[in-house]
Amino acid sequence: MGVVYIMWLRQLKKYWRSKPRMIGSLAQPLLFLVALGFGFGPIFQAAGGGNYIDFLAPGIIAMSVLFTAMFAGIEVIWDRQFGFLKETLVAPVSRAKIMLGRTLGGATVASLQGFLVLLISFLIGFRVINILYIPVALLLMFITAMFFTSLGTAIASKLEDMQAFQLIMNFLIMPIFFLSGALFPLDSLPKVLVTITRFNPLSYGVDGIRGALTGVSHLGMGMDFSVMIIITAIILAIGSYLFSKIEV
Repeated sequence: MGVVYIMWLRQLKKYWRSKPRMIGSLAQPLLFLVALGFGFGPIFQAAGGGNYIDFLAPGIIAMSVLFTAMFAGIEVIWDRQFGFLKETLVAPVSRAKIMLGRTLGGATVASLQGFLVLLISFLIGFRVINILYIPVALLLMFITAMFFTSLGTAIASKLEDMQAFQLIMNFLIMPIFFLSGALFPLDSLPKVLVTITRFNPLSYGVDGIRGALTGVSHLGMGMDFSVMIIITAIILAIGSYLFSKIEV
């Protein structure tokens, strides 16, 4: 497991050294929390939805995890272009372990990003129902991050162009985010959209994080955890296979 630890540690070091990137990635979640939270808060409350900040914050936390985890895959293309990936892959170790280490590192970084957004949420008025459930929310953040880091890595394993990767990510990320229940409740959606949200992995991540932090879960915490664990295991296996087939 030494190579897994090395790859995990490398991802954390890169994150810690890129402080401008770390700070800049908090700007968008902060904008969503302030602009949407206070802008739509009175409308949401007048409609009987309660405090919109309490509803919105878990969704924005999941958004931060999603964005950070998915774009972790671009480092595969970056390392390929600058030769680091070739040096790594020719080492006498399993490519599956290399992929696992990178995924764990990317997921840890994404989870840390989500935790920072959670702390920011507290500053603008978000309150959790019970602080003892915060570790449950962090665990679900990590599982969600594992899924999307694996997905990003799987996609990057089949691409060689950074611009193509960014286009595909933007094409995937926005529908995944907006159709996850992060910004609005899923209760009164048309049946077609309800069906789509059921096939959206982030829906279960958002719902689980919201359930842990606020006590309000639309799908059920058991369902959220079960679905996320199963699909994460599947996409991790697919990502490992595609990563093992990379030619450098």
